[in-house]
Amino acid sequence: MASITAEDISFYRTKAPEFIELHDQVETSLDLLDNLETFLSTFQTDLTSVAGQISELQRRSKEIEERLKGRRVSSEDFLGKETRTKYFQRIERPLASLIADLTVPPELATLLLDTNVGEPWLEAIPQFEKIFDSIKERGRVKASKDLTEVAQALGLVVATKLRSFFLALLQPIRSNMSTNMQVLQTSVLLKYRTLFKYLQRSHPTVATELQRAYTGTARTYYETGFRRYIRGLTAIKGRSGEPFELVGANNERVETELKVAHLENASLDGPAVTMAFMADEKNYKEPVEGLFRSLVIVVMDNASAEYSFIRQFFNREDQNEPSASRAASVIGDDDHLESVNESSDAEPRPRHHTLAHRRQSSTSSAVSVRSAILRKQRDEDAYFAEIWKQVMEPVLQYTEAFVQSIINPSLLEPKPSVVPILTMIRFNEAAYQEAGKRGCTPLETFLVGLRISLWPTFQSEMSAHVESLKKLADAATGSMLVRGNIRDTVVRAAAQRYATLFSAMLALLGEEEEPMLFLNLSRLRQELTRLISVQAGKVRDPTQKAIYLSTTYEAVLQILSNGPKPNTHPKAQTETAFWREREEEARRRIASTQG
Repeated sequence: MASITAEDISFYRTKAPEFIELHDQVETSLDLLDNLETFLSTFQTDLTSVAGQISELQRRSKEIEERLKGRRVSSEDFLGKETRTKYFQRIERPLASLIADLTVPPELATLLLDTNVGEPWLEAIPQFEKIFDSIKERGRVKASKDLTEVAQALGLVVATKLRSFFLALLQPIRSNMSTNMQVLQTSVLLKYRTLFKYLQRSHPTVATELQRAYTGTARTYYETGFRRYIRGLTAIKGRSGEPFELVGANNERVETELKVAHLENASLDGPAVTMAFMADEKNYKEPVEGLFRSLVIVVMDNASAEYSFIRQFFNREDQNEPSASRAASVIGDDDHLESVNESSDAEPRPRHHTLAHRRQSSTSSAVSVRSAILRKQRDEDAYFAEIWKQVMEPVLQYTEAFVQSIINPSLLEPKPSVVPILTMIRFNEAAYQEAGKRGCTPLETFLVGLRISLWPTFQSEMSAHVESLKKLADAATGSMLVRGNIRDTVVRAAAQRYATLFSAMLALLGEEEEPMLFLNLSRLRQELTRLISVQAGKVRDPTQKAIYLSTTYEAVLQILSNGPKPNTHPKAQTETAFWREREEEARRRIASTQG
């Protein structure tokens, strides 16, 4: 028992700093709660005071209205009809307009003070804002000065309620990842966009706080969702790798059938997108270009929808900025001025200097307006792009890391071949065009970065293919001391791999001619032609040599003719004609040797 007590004492002594720190934290929390309770009590007292002031104003408004009715009755008894009309037009009508502008209707005050934020507020807030602006505009009126403080207090109540309302709307995203972000944005947040616009104009500090709360919540939402999704894609990628086979590999393995289904991943209208739950199926596989396509599509859909929402919801209204209509009016005034001067029938006088000055002044004004419009547009684009980046930055980082894991795999994963890389490049270009159509400029910039990272990998792999054929041709040539020992079947397999690669490249050809792509293919064909010639040179019998050349060329032509791209394509016709000419020449040699 004594040993147990000693152990306990030793344990509590070691934990003493943690207990003291916990005690300090509890005391700090209690102090914060006391301060919060004091603040809420003061705020409740202020609200009660505001409600009392509004009730007093309502009572005074009713008294004034009763007095006005009494005076109207008295004036009707003592004044004639014509005099009463003049009196109404000169005094009563402006006075009634002034009272209407400065008075907060009782039902409006009751709605804003006693009800929660809802659909009725969509009409009430613009009405309250209009009244508040009228009170500020009529600052020289004594009644306006008396009402300013009351209206400001009511505005604080409105801002407090709206702040709590929008923060409550974001709570489902924070607590549950299954919440559909797009539904919340389009069906709820955009519905109450008018209320947020009011905060932007009248309470910018609250609006900024809500904007930061939204960006933080949305950032966490997308970060969590895409982290899980990319984790699933990574698991599928780990079991879907295919061995990288060079064209000039020194073996007889060859796959002459082109995987057309894999090439469809270069299009937006390709296969269905890979879902995260598919990673749970242990036997499910997907080529890396398919995984890349699925990820980019999901990123593009979410990123473009988010950018569209940001532009609509967080759009800043500024009535003082010049507009395009103003620029058009300036140009129109210039044309009208010129036409009037030219069509004038007055006595001729030296006016060309004045006209030129007016035209120059009007043109410079139009240019300045256009410059201001473009400057405003650039500022707005930068403003929206910054918000979008704060939300989507983790997603872009995860996406870039996944792409890097494809083009720079670990030692345990095979490196993708040149065709999947080109497929990803082609789909990236299609996604770039689609992002431009959707108006998601920041995503276009990101896709350009992906393209820049993919092209060097493609070029290095094409160079590796060329180098492999060159080494194979050198091995077939041999040297003075070593005789070339490359088998005919290896050369035939290399020729077939080249034809398959060319067909795939042709199927992935973009709308524009790409000299760099066909320059690499030309280098491959040059080395392959040399390899075939060297191997055929080892055959001493002219007939057998011609037969070997003919069968090798025929194997290339057979694959080219079965490619997915029609033979009507100019590049396909040129390539086919190159090998057809050599195959016919070999047949003529066969005929000449046998004749």
